[in-house]
Amino acid sequence: MDRSLRNVLVVSFGFLLLFTAYGGLQSLQSSLYSEEGLGVTALSTLYGGMLLSSMFLPPLLIERLGCKGTIILSMCGYVAFSVGNFFASWYTLIPTSILLGLGAAPLWSAQCTYLTITGNTHAEKVGKRGKDMVNQYFGIFFLIFQSSGVWGNLISSLVFGQTPSQETLPEEQLTSCGASDCLMATTTTNSTQRPSQQLVYTLLGIYTGSGVLAVLMIAAFLQPIRDVQRESEGEKKSVPFWSTLLSTFKLYRDKRLCLLILLPLYSGLQQGFLSSEYTRSYVTCTLGIQFVGYVMICFSATDALCSVLYGKVSQYTGRAVLYVLGAVTHVSCMIALLLWRPRADHLAVFFVFSGLWGVADAVWQTQNNALYGVLFEKSKEAAFANYRLWEALGFVIAFGYSTFLCVHVKLYILLGVLSLTMVAYGLVECVESKNPIRPHAPGQANQAEDEEIQM
Repeated sequence: MDRSLRNVLVVSFGFLLLFTAYGGLQSLQSSLYSEEGLGVTALSTLYGGMLLSSMFLPPLLIERLGCKGTIILSMCGYVAFSVGNFFASWYTLIPTSILLGLGAAPLWSAQCTYLTITGNTHAEKVGKRGKDMVNQYFGIFFLIFQSSGVWGNLISSLVFGQTPSQETLPEEQLTSCGASDCLMATTTTNSTQRPSQQLVYTLLGIYTGSGVLAVLMIAAFLQPIRDVQRESEGEKKSVPFWSTLLSTFKLYRDKRLCLLILLPLYSGLQQGFLSSEYTRSYVTCTLGIQFVGYVMICFSATDALCSVLYGKVSQYTGRAVLYVLGAVTHVSCMIALLLWRPRADHLAVFFVFSGLWGVADAVWQTQNNALYGVLFEKSKEAAFANYRLWEALGFVIAFGYSTFLCVHVKLYILLGVLSLTMVAYGLVECVESKNPIRPHAPGQANQAEDEEIQM
């Protein structure tokens, strides 16, 4: 097996194990710890920590520890969050959420940087275009990574499936579910029945073990990687500490980045809506918490399959076509969710919505990361740090207003942000189309072109 592909697979399966645990926990936070909004507050705090760390930590840690060291250190924060759930309270979930958040931005920035360098290096060796190889590697990664949602949610569904089945709610009690949920309902819903503590501990034990295995896999099998382009330019020896620390903000001199900030912001908003509002106000409210895992499996499976599909198809269709597909799919889902009144006998519809959401989310996950890697090849760490910063802000906003805005208001917000996002993305494509063809091999970037873009 080619060494580059082997490293991509090691990163992918390491993230698979880690997010099998975290993804399952995130899907259940709003339903499992609904008292006084502890679950969504913990998630909001988590992404607040990620937002702060995105400003400074990723370039600094990657510069000092390398991609591999940064990934290992950051993964430990995820394991700590799983352990904190054993003793769920404001004094355990909030601190461990902050710890996870501080490690999340460096983790994802290091992963994106690693795949981008690996893709460009391998493309140079085999004589292929760098952006095509990067797209392919991100497609492979997200195929494996997104399947973590399948396994994590399957585990939670099998464990919580031992909970006694719940009776179908009367019609009048279902009026507070779906788009009309304003979190002020006084009627009883299926969300009030919590699994036994023994089942919760069983689930947390499985998740914690999965996270520990992820750390061990990366430490044992992932090969460190060198950024040949940067080393050839002597940047590693000449960049001072404060310049590295502030490189995240210096990149805003590039007008393309300023236009692209809505892409990760919307990505965070829509993921937050699915893992918080859809799982709680639609699935748990109508069917019960034991169905959350099964519905999210459908989302993760379609997301994973479409991720690898888009990685292959993008070299023929171009990224713009895929972005339009994602936008149209999400708009259709949002309008339908506004009109739909969920009922227990609409079981198949719950899976259709989560599946379609995965079709669109795969666009944002694969194309956003590849887009940042291609456009900001010389400043990969700072670019991906900016990406995680704005995505984290989207999560913070989504979980922050989760406890006091009605679901239909949140859907209207998503529609508005998505519309602005697509306009801004279209402007970036126009800017790119007017510029000379960019070189794809590392180290061949046109300096005059970069200066023109940053004016």
